Amino acid sequence: MTHQPVRWGILSTGRIAGVFAEALQSIDDAHLVAVGSRSADSAAAFGDRFDVPRRYASYEELAADPDVDIIYIATPHALHYENCLLCLNHGKAVLCEKPFTINARQAAEVVAVARERGLFLMEAMWTRFLPAIVRLRELLAQGVIGEVRMIASDFGFRAGVDPQSRLFDPALGGGSLLDVGVYTVSLTSMVLGGEPERLATLADLGSTGVDEQAAMILGYSGGRMAVLWSAIRTETPHETTIMGTGGMIRIHPQWWRATSLTVHRSGQGDEAIHLPFNGNGYQFEALEAMRCLRAGLSESQVMPLDETLGIMRTMDAIRAQWGLKYPME
Repeated sequence: MTHQPVRWGILSTGRIAGVFAEALQSIDDAHLVAVGSRSADSAAAFGDRFDVPRRYASYEELAADPDVDIIYIATPHALHYENCLLCLNHGKAVLCEKPFTINARQAAEVVAVARERGLFLMEAMWTRFLPAIVRLRELLAQGVIGEVRMIASDFGFRAGVDPQSRLFDPALGGGSLLDVGVYTVSLTSMVLGGEPERLATLADLGSTGVDEQAAMILGYSGGRMAVLWSAIRTETPHETTIMGTGGMIRIHPQWWRATSLTVHRSGQGDEAIHLPFNGNGYQFEALEAMRCLRAGLSESQVMPLDETLGIMRTMDAIRAQWGLKYPME
């Protein structure tokens, strides 16, 4: 079966924009037709690198291009809200990099506009579409480890302190939670279903005021819980273990770009499952967005908007316990 090509635009020319552009090159019927930047030189360089025919020196020009079907937003966290609204108000479908916005209030506004206009919108939580994570959902649905009772998951790395960088600048939504903790919160939402009933958390707020490392316990109905941690100044194992009444599933490092799982059933041997993939892994979220567009869907059932809103509310509640507010809040 042949499909009409989906015409992509990329808003921003930073590192993650380049990663996504590489992923699109591996999809035959994904055509990267336009890029938007705040700089003509940056747009031209990105266009040359990825053979993009249309290079715009403003985000507004990209959003207004009638020959773009969907725009991938790859700007820093603090810009997602305004960039999403710009694209949606120009009638464009949107795939927005995580974290979806700075907070749940912003997220709710963006979702409301997409729904009002009947436009496709999805958070670009790329890990959720990896073959190993798809298999994880299947295993859990089959009940291979019984009822899930606990999750342990981490994502942390050590970066040098740079007050000007997006990681450490409060004005850009810096800190470990929004940058990498969101992966663990999203995974927990996927596995345990929705928002926690209660939570306890601690963070080390560094010299710039953002969370340099954090630990979180999320409590769900029936005593189920997740123990999560995130860091931008501390290296962590990058592992996830999902524990049930009848066994465990380990997602091996680096779990957020998983290629292997080990299933341990109580009283039985371990089963290793290997699901390697070609490319950088970002092609799977692009394929899901394209599938939804072709099916006339305005959101993905794998990464639904109501769940994205719940994840944002959970992260708001975590930050509230730290007393961390960003300047735009």
